[in-house]
Amino acid sequence: MSNLSIYLERILDGLPFTVWATVGGIALTVALSFLAGIAMLSPSRSVRFVSRLYVEGFRGTSEVVQLFFFAVAIPIFFGVTLGATAQGLLLIGIIVLGLNHGAYGAEIVRGAIRSVPAAQIEAAISVNLSPWQRMWRVVLPQAVVEMIPSFNNLFIQLVKATALLSFIAVPEIFKKADELRAVPAFSRELGVIYSIQLVVYLLIAIAITVIMRFLERLAARRAGRPVASRRAAKSAGVI
Repeated sequence: MSNLSIYLERILDGLPFTVWATVGGIALTVALSFLAGIAMLSPSRSVRFVSRLYVEGFRGTSEVVQLFFFAVAIPIFFGVTLGATAQGLLLIGIIVLGLNHGAYGAEIVRGAIRSVPAAQIEAAISVNLSPWQRMWRVVLPQAVVEMIPSFNNLFIQLVKATALLSFIAVPEIFKKADELRAVPAFSRELGVIYSIQLVVYLLIAIAITVIMRFLERLAARRAGRPVASRRAAKSAGVI
C-alpha cells in the first residue's frame, strides 16, 4: 500500500479522458436515439428502412470491432489521420460509443412513444394539432418519463464501455491502470490498482443515476405525473 499515491495519480491522469468519453458518448447517444427512434415510426418506408439498418447494424456487431474499424480501417480508406493524437483517438471513441449505444437507445425511444395511450393522440387530433405539434406537445413529454429509467441503465453501460477505448490506446483510466500492471514492482498490488478503478467507475455511475433521477422527477412534473416520494410509496405499500 506504500505505492497508493502513485496508483491514484496515474489512474486519475486518465479520468479526464474517461469523463469526456462519457459526456460526449451520452450526448451523441441521446441525439441518435431520438433521431433513429422517431425515424423508425415514420410513415415513409425508406426512412424506416434506413433507421432500422442503422439500429440492427450497430446492435448486431462487436463494439470492439467497430472501434478498430473507425480507428484503423476508415483512416486507411480515406487517408484520414484523426487517430494520430490522444484527442483524435478520444473523438473516435466518442463516435463509436454514441453510434453503438444510440442504436440501443433508439429502441427505448420507439417503445416509449408507442406506450403513450392512443386516447391522448386522438385528443390532440381533435384540437387540430399538426403531427409535429402532437409529437412535441403531447407524445414526447409523456414518453420521456418512460424513457429516462432505461436511459439511466444505458448510460451506465456506456460508462463501463469506455474501458474498451484502451484497445485503441485512448489514455483513459483503464489504460493507465494497465500501464501500472506492466511494472514488475507493482504486480503484487494489482488488487489495489483494480479496486481504485472500480471505485472510480462506481462514482461516475452514481453521479449519472442522481442526475437521471432528478430529470425523471422534473419530466414527470412537467407531464402532470408527479413521482411519489419514497416515504409516500412505503406508506402506500408500493415498496
